[in-house]
Amino acid sequence: MEYKINLPEYVSIFDTTLRDGEQTPGISFSDKTKINIARQLDKLGVDVIEAGFPSSTEGERSTVKKISSLNLDSDICGLARVVREDMDACIASNVDMVHVFVSTSDVQINSTIKKGKEEILDLSYDSVKYVKDHGIKCLFSAMDATRTDEGYLFDIYKAVGEAGVDIINVPDTVGVSSPFKMHELISKISKHVDVPIDVHCHNDFGLAVANTLAAVESGAREVQVTMNGIGERSGNASLSEVVMALHSIYGVKTNIKTEYLFETSRLVESYSGFKLPPNFPIVGENAFSHESGIHAYGIIQDSRSFEPGIMTPEMVGHRRRLVLGKHTGRHTIKNMLAEYGISVREEDLREITERVKKLGDKGKKITDTEFYAMAEAVIGDIPKREQYITLNELSVMAGNKITPTAVLKAIVDGEEKIGADVGVGPVDAALKTIQDILGSNIRLKDFGINAISGGSDALAEVTINVEDEMGNTVSARSAREDIIMASVEAYISAVNNLMIKKRRGDGKGLKKGEN
Repeated sequence: MEYKINLPEYVSIFDTTLRDGEQTPGISFSDKTKINIARQLDKLGVDVIEAGFPSSTEGERSTVKKISSLNLDSDICGLARVVREDMDACIASNVDMVHVFVSTSDVQINSTIKKGKEEILDLSYDSVKYVKDHGIKCLFSAMDATRTDEGYLFDIYKAVGEAGVDIINVPDTVGVSSPFKMHELISKISKHVDVPIDVHCHNDFGLAVANTLAAVESGAREVQVTMNGIGERSGNASLSEVVMALHSIYGVKTNIKTEYLFETSRLVESYSGFKLPPNFPIVGENAFSHESGIHAYGIIQDSRSFEPGIMTPEMVGHRRRLVLGKHTGRHTIKNMLAEYGISVREEDLREITERVKKLGDKGKKITDTEFYAMAEAVIGDIPKREQYITLNELSVMAGNKITPTAVLKAIVDGEEKIGADVGVGPVDAALKTIQDILGSNIRLKDFGINAISGGSDALAEVTINVEDEMGNTVSARSAREDIIMASVEAYISAVNNLMIKKRRGDGKGLKKGEN
């Protein structure tokens, strides 16, 4: 079959983070969390939010109903089997759309619903008609479509089309399709059914995004995605990747406000506890980070030299970072020192660069605080840094049947402050107390601990990474026998360095062509 590309001007974004995304092993969203994510997805501009499966639990039904009552711009969708009670639960939740699904592949029919194919076809027709008779939009999914006999698949899509379905979904439920096969299947379906086509691709072979884009190339007009690619098993097609490929590579429009992608990704990451790998495309920590000296120099001169150009960090609400390591060059060091307001002589620049490379060669990750101390040791005449926060007193209580509690006194931006908070442990309580008295948008992004000596009095090395609301990050490390004090010192050190950058107004990172 000839591979013909049939691109639309616009593709609708159907987000299933709150339904399929919540089916990720280990993820469970609370009522409040789902409402907050729904509001953020609406802010992002998704066309449809699949809020959940109302018939699964009373709590789920209540949450879907609450989301439906928010008066969001996005359509709210509820999931239902070809079962009257499921559809009634969706209708009672006041959703804008009901997503009806049924298994259609032989393997799923035989192992799950165990009904005849004619009965399944009749149930599908009747279910869609039932939803439409209630004046509600209906999406129909032939579950496991990519492993379903094609003739039967075409018949069932024709039947729901006759019942008045608004859109049909072609799910690659177990992620076994390939881009060419998906393109071929969507092309065939579009010839048999005069109804808009939607696709739902899983990532079992890492092809979810590629299969989704292949479907768009061959006639699909809506795509089902999740934020950060979360979902059953290996997840779903990533919203950020699909949207940015559509915008930047294909020139296809969506309603997504891409400047909120990074913000939305971080929100879902925080609520789900599902940490993104640094190299995750578009919204990962390293998506616009550069260590290599050659790359960094090119980026400083013109960001297009070692980045796509058709996609910038500003477009997705991210920021560009230069990272320290054994591949770091002098241009990176000079630029990073400038962030702290430090000018440097050429001979000192060479010395600092050499020290950074030696540490990198040993496999050591260099924190921002250590870098500053290294520069201070070489240059010798760096003005004393203003401390945004200085610790005066800290006391922590913990023990059997005692809720870990921290009480802290500190000078914050020249003003004495006292705070107290509780946590799951003494370290958590202490760090929460610091966050409380800061009262800012700085958040703890990463926390790591290693014992670097033996025995019960082992020296604990704590590494902390903090981030502000603009995505600026600063890392710091501290080592002590007292893990609580090591954690507090590292946190305070990171905050002080971050505030230096913020107050210099350099917090947005390198812009295109900046040097």
